[in-house]
Amino acid sequence: MVILTPNSSYSLTLRLQIPNRAGMLAAVTQAIANSGGNLGQIDLIAQTRQLTTRDVTVDASSTEHAETIVQAVKELADVKLMSVYDRTFNLHRGGKITVNSRIPLKSQDDLAMAYTPGVGRVCTAIAQDPEQVYNLTIKQNTVAIVTDGSAVLGLGNLGAAGALPVMEGKAMLFKEFAGIDAFPICLATQDTEEIIATVKNIAPVFGGVNLEDIAAPRCFEIEKRLRQELDIPVFHDDQNGTAIVTLAALFNALKIVNKPIEQIRIVINGAGAAGVAIARLLQKAGATNILMCDSKGILSTHRTDLNQEKQEFAVSQAGTLTDAMISSDVFIGVSAPGVVTPEMVRSMAKDPIVMAMANPIPEIQPELVMNDVAIMATGRSDYPNQINNVLAFPGVFRGALDSRASTITTTMCLEAASAIASLIKPSDLHSEYIIPSVFDDRVATAVAAAVQRAAREEGIAKQ
Repeated sequence: MVILTPNSSYSLTLRLQIPNRAGMLAAVTQAIANSGGNLGQIDLIAQTRQLTTRDVTVDASSTEHAETIVQAVKELADVKLMSVYDRTFNLHRGGKITVNSRIPLKSQDDLAMAYTPGVGRVCTAIAQDPEQVYNLTIKQNTVAIVTDGSAVLGLGNLGAAGALPVMEGKAMLFKEFAGIDAFPICLATQDTEEIIATVKNIAPVFGGVNLEDIAAPRCFEIEKRLRQELDIPVFHDDQNGTAIVTLAALFNALKIVNKPIEQIRIVINGAGAAGVAIARLLQKAGATNILMCDSKGILSTHRTDLNQEKQEFAVSQAGTLTDAMISSDVFIGVSAPGVVTPEMVRSMAKDPIVMAMANPIPEIQPELVMNDVAIMATGRSDYPNQINNVLAFPGVFRGALDSRASTITTTMCLEAASAIASLIKPSDLHSEYIIPSVFDDRVATAVAAAVQRAAREEGIAKQ
């Protein structure tokens, strides 16, 4: 099993009662360090002449690692472990989002206008002119985050309830990065027709629909049909968001190695929603030589087990991922942990670009090939060059909502990728900085502007 870097997703707070004498706190910190934990904040809660009570925050690399750290502290003589809480679970307790009233109700007049009888006049106005729903309700700034829970993160089919924490987090990101009100819609069905019908039935409330964590190939049909049958933008983030950020990173990576996208050989491992969307967007950006692989190897025209989306990228060459990577310029992984070896990377062309985006464990650990690649990117926040969808979807929806776009097009996605890439000045560009930080407050604004501009140029903006 790969040993991951301790990180805040496995963060604990230990409340300890420690004798108030020299060296005791040092013994605690040493025990944590010896167990491989990363120390965070240490807070003094109470102190007497005999005892001190402290909260010690520690990052671990897994649940098992956290238990090892706790056991090491328990074994210290004279140190009492009073409580342990998991900071991630504590953050989620009670949910992460709320619905708040935008207008205070302080008088009978306020109530009469916000609700009955005054609200009836507004309802009638919308019924007479349906376009007024954008001016007089939350629709203009509200997105539905829709999932069936069939492909939650890298965890698989967890169902609707299991998907809810992710959708809550997504709603937070919409609000924090783009000021958009979003709400989780976790559906208790994984039937394509039922999902499509349900989204269509709730669409009057929302200005856009963000599809999330729906397994391939079902997700392709759902997105395609909803785009055809709704007049609001529909965006499958696992497909298009991933593709946008991947392309943005590739634009900048290619500048460093001085290779044109039209001439490079690209291997994509993972032929699900993300892999197919990445391949499609790369083709629109000018890529002509793409080998896509799934768990059985290269998508070859000789294979008879390919669905419609995989057939789109079938080539005459057959073989394994190992065969595909020989002399390739770029590897893009949206697949599974540990499927790439250092030898496979060394077989690539000069100055290879490796984007190993499986989470939490990438296709290959960066440490294993740091001397063999020109540029390394992952989906993790504890390595440079994190490929993170939050760089794309808030700005994409901000631009789509503000322009009242009826759909989201490939051109809008291309412009979004270019906008993200352009935020890094040529003088700042280097192998460990090919993509902006998710906390760069320029990103959502730049992406929104690019999306609005593309919507207007394509004639699909209503304002």
